[in-house]
Amino acid sequence: MLPDGYVLRPLSADASSALAAAAARNREHLRPWEPLRPESFFTEEGQREVIAGRLRQVELGLYDCWLLWHGTEVVGSANLQNIVRGAMQGADVGYWVDHAHLRRGLAVALLQHLVQRGHDLGLHRLGASTMVANVASQAVLRRCGFEQCGLVPEFLYLNGAWSDSLLFNLVLHDGPPRA
Repeated sequence: MLPDGYVLRPLSADASSALAAAAARNREHLRPWEPLRPESFFTEEGQREVIAGRLRQVELGLYDCWLLWHGTEVVGSANLQNIVRGAMQGADVGYWVDHAHLRRGLAVALLQHLVQRGHDLGLHRLGASTMVANVASQAVLRRCGFEQCGLVPEFLYLNGAWSDSLLFNLVLHDGPPRA
């Protein structure tokens, strides 16, 4: 449950200005956990391109994107990404919270929303990875029922280097896939 004053909305094409402002405001805060970004990523035009690409993936059923708003500012996001159907019925989770809005339970609320969306979409499992040093995100995952299930050396190229990642898993149900 989100604290008062926060609203979660699906990603929309008209969010480019607010997302560009959020990206610029959180550039240093998110730098250790993200790939290197071109300067265009921090502009409204760059965010228009990012949004257009993600909305295409939403249409294909590969992504489920949500933005966390506080007034007119985007202060976080929550995504189910790499949605796979067939025998797997799974997705990976991704989330972030604005540096000025930390320690309010927002990351937990975002992840709980993604778990509910996974149920709503009939997914069997959700996965996550965090850099070994990202203990805050690991605590959020554990608080939401995810279990650590592995370590992958040099898993992702983040902040200019290959980084080891801890893998987490959450099984949502044991029933057969929905028809």
